[in-house]
Amino acid sequence: MAAGKGTRMATEGQTPKPKVIYEVAGEPMVRWVVRACRSAGVQRCVVVVGYQGEKVIAALEGMEGVEFVEQKEQLGTGHAARMAEPVLKDEPNRDVFVLAGDGPLIRPTTLNKLLEAHRDARAAASLATAILDNPSGYGRIVRDENGHFLGIVEQKDATPQQAAIREVNPSYYCFKVGELFSTLAGLTNHNKQGEYYITDAPGMLKKTGKRVVVVDAVPQEDVLSINTPKELAVVDSILKQRLARQTAKAGN
Repeated sequence: MAAGKGTRMATEGQTPKPKVIYEVAGEPMVRWVVRACRSAGVQRCVVVVGYQGEKVIAALEGMEGVEFVEQKEQLGTGHAARMAEPVLKDEPNRDVFVLAGDGPLIRPTTLNKLLEAHRDARAAASLATAILDNPSGYGRIVRDENGHFLGIVEQKDATPQQAAIREVNPSYYCFKVGELFSTLAGLTNHNKQGEYYITDAPGMLKKTGKRVVVVDAVPQEDVLSINTPKELAVVDSILKQRLARQTAKAGN
């Protein structure tokens, strides 16, 4: 999903541009996400574009297996994911990742671990979570008294007790295509943002008796948000260090 506007990324007087085209380690962040998907064996990358979508399309020029759909109105992540239905609905039993385009620290190994757990369990939906020292800003993973997944609560909608949860949702999902789109069709926007959240989908599937798998698979470092130039610089430094280590290891 790459339809959002990077409002807080722009310096004073600048016109905001799509967040996903800001560069880290020399490339637009969305290219790192697509590259991780391709390295994990993904054959088709359907990129949802919206605000200044032509710039996102240009940023992905030359990458294989990429196609685009448009979200004309930004009505939330659940609405954005629905935009891919026309190009995916004919394969209801296929597995599909749903990922944010602004997470350049994503690793193919994490995607492989998520997909393996999803298929082993024959799940309708699976998500990879992370445990954070400071979970502020992220959706929280809500479990019952036995530790079983119940749903995801966005921070703005969380009670004080839920806000204290340290297990968060970094937006790494895997769904059966048919289950995904039938559930998205039933989303409501009865929340403080007035948006259609994809985060509601796993909990909705769970309530209908479908199998939902939760995998604690995302390293804390990989969950860093990019919403400001300062945060962009932090992620840029981490990714450059990671690439340097990979280069050094390959040299040995």
